Amino acid sequence: MEKIASFTIDHIKLQPGLYVSRTDKFGGTAITTFDIRITSPNEEPVMNTAEIHAIEHLGATFLRNHPVYGTKTVYFGPMGCRTGFYMLMEGAMTSRDILPLVTELFEFIRNYTGEIPGASARDCGNYLDMNLSMAQWHAIRYLDQVLYPAKDCRLEYPC
Repeated sequence: MEKIASFTIDHIKLQPGLYVSRTDKFGGTAITTFDIRITSPNEEPVMNTAEIHAIEHLGATFLRNHPVYGTKTVYFGPMGCRTGFYMLMEGAMTSRDILPLVTELFEFIRNYTGEIPGASARDCGNYLDMNLSMAQWHAIRYLDQVLYPAKDCRLEYPC
């Protein structure tokens, strides 16, 4: 069986970044999958489920309510390895194209106060497993390491 594209990326060289994982066509519509890599695989500790869950709820809510990208958001959710998130957007886009949106998203998480959207027994299957303060810690770190400097080495997969 052939490896899928995301398993061909050298995860030993992979650092936190904002990468285009792939672009697919569905009918006449392009869908771009972004790899929002928060921690360095196999080098740093992975994120705990509580902060991943908080980022997922805040991220999905922010993106689907965004005045420009809300209707272009297909999916936002965690990677199984717990080192980042996948974000699927309608349209063929580059990391530089989406950089302002992802920066806005992580600033939203960094600055968020109040109850996490959907964090109730009625709305979520594991609503008690959320950690806003750790989600904000990861957001600050990602903004400072990846998004604000926006270096090409953090916007294109390593060879």
